Amino acid sequence: MRLIINGELETIAATTLSQLLAALAYEGEWLATAVNGELVHREDRDDHLLNDNDRIEILTPMQGG
Repeated sequence: MRLIINGELETIAATTLSQLLAALAYEGEWLATAVNGELVHREDRDDHLLNDNDRIEILTPMQGG
């Protein structure tokens, strides 16, 4: 499937947001996700189906001072 992840076009075999995060090694990390500008809560990631050309934003916390 062709997806735009954080602004970069990627081809990844994933049908749900959870599968995508696992394929990108984000599984288990604290993060925020949005698909096509809509926030997807952690509990909804297993059921959120992806489509070709979806725009995915994955945000991780950053430490610093």
